[in-house]
Amino acid sequence: MLDFFISQAHAEGGAAAGGGIAQIVMLVGFVLIFYFLLWRPQSKRAKQHKQLISNLSKGDEIVIGGGLIGRITKVTDDFIAMEIAEGTEVSVQKNAVAAVLPKGTLKSI
Repeated sequence: MLDFFISQAHAEGGAAAGGGIAQIVMLVGFVLIFYFLLWRPQSKRAKQHKQLISNLSKGDEIVIGGGLIGRITKVTDDFIAMEIAEGTEVSVQKNAVAAVLPKGTLKSI
C-alpha cells in the first residue's frame, strides 16, 4: 500500500550511488576539526611548558599549579627547592611549575 514511498534501491538493500564518498569527506572533516581544535593547541602548550621547565634557574620567581608562589633556591633534574617564606623551603617537582613571574613580584606582595 505504501510502497511508492520506498525507493527500489533501498527496498532491495542497495546503497545510493555516491554515499561512500560523502562518508569519507565527513570523516576527513572530523579528523581535521579534531586536529585544529584539540591536538595542535595542546601540543603547542606542552612544548611551551617543556621550554619553561628547561629554562628554570636559581632566583626565578615562580607560581606552581596549586597557586603557591616562591623563589627558586636550588634546581636539580626533576625537582626544585622553592623558598615560600624567609627560612621556609619546600621541594616541588618541576612539572608543577605553572608560570615564571616577573622579577620583583614577591617584593610587592
